[in-house]
Amino acid sequence: MSKRCQSCGIPLHKDPAGGGSEADGTRSTTYCSYCFSNGKFVHPDFNVEQMQQFCIDQLNKRGMPRFMGWIFTRELPRLERWKG
Repeated sequence: MSKRCQSCGIPLHKDPAGGGSEADGTRSTTYCSYCFSNGKFVHPDFNVEQMQQFCIDQLNKRGMPRFMGWIFTRELPRLERWKG
């Protein structure tokens, strides 16, 4: 199983940038570029439900039915960013 972004769940190998960026400019091996840039979250105030809705909306804009987007995002609460 491939490594996934610990914020949105995208497989990191599918991230066109190859991962988010740390504050020192290195590639993040934990978060994708859609979620993490320059050592900070792109959407720092999102809770897990907001992230799930955002992801569903983005997938829907790319032609995926909303119910499929929900299936793809239902595991978000188990990712590192959203744990306790």
